Amino acid sequence: MPVVTTPLIKDLFAVIEERKAVRQYDANATISKEELRAILTAATKAPSAWNLQPWHFLVIHGKETQRRLQPIAYGQQQIVDASAVVVVLGDLEANRNTDAVYDPLVREGAMTEEVKRQLAEQIETAYANKQYARDAAFQNAAFAAMQLMLAATAKGWATCPIGGFNPERLKEEFHIPNRYVPTLLITIGKAAAPAHHSIRLPIEAVSTWVEQ
Repeated sequence: MPVVTTPLIKDLFAVIEERKAVRQYDANATISKEELRAILTAATKAPSAWNLQPWHFLVIHGKETQRRLQPIAYGQQQIVDASAVVVVLGDLEANRNTDAVYDPLVREGAMTEEVKRQLAEQIETAYANKQYARDAAFQNAAFAAMQLMLAATAKGWATCPIGGFNPERLKEEFHIPNRYVPTLLITIGKAAAPAHHSIRLPIEAVSTWVEQ
C-alpha cells in the first residue's frame, strides 16, 4: 500500500488555508490559455454521480469579452480586472455522457457490457426526473468549482466565487444551450489587495457526532 507522506498532507492543507475570496485584482496581469487549461483539467478530476461529469466551463478570457460579462454580474469591477472568468455550468442532460464515460471501460475490459447496461438504466431513470437532473447539475458542478479554486490557488492565482449574476442574461449574451444551467462565476487573477478578513464558525457549531 502506498504511503502518504506528511509533506504532501501539509501542502494540501496549506493550499486550503491560503485560498481566500479575492475581489481586487491587478488588471495588467495576464494568464495564458495553457495555465487555464491546466487549472480546468485539475477541476475535471472532481467526483461526480456515476462519473458523468455534469459540468461545462465557459471561459471568459480577454478584456473585451469580460466587459460584456460585467453588466450581467451587476457591474462588479473584479469581472474586468481579473485575468479571466470561468462560468461553471451544470449539465442538465449529463445522461448523454453515458457512452463516452463507459464505452472506453468496456473496451479495456474494466467493465462488462452487462454492468454498463445496468448503470445506463439507473442513469436514464434518474434523469427522467427533472428535479433530480437540476439538483445533480448544481451539486456536481460545485465539486468541480471548488477543485478549480484550489488548483488555481496551488498555482499562485487568486480566485473569487460569484453567485451575483443574471443567469438568463448570461445565457442570452453568450448563447448557452438550454442543456446547461449557470451555477457560478469564478474570477481568476493576481491579487491587488488582500482578501477581506473572515472567520469560520467553530467545528462544534457545524458538526454533530454520532458515536457508539
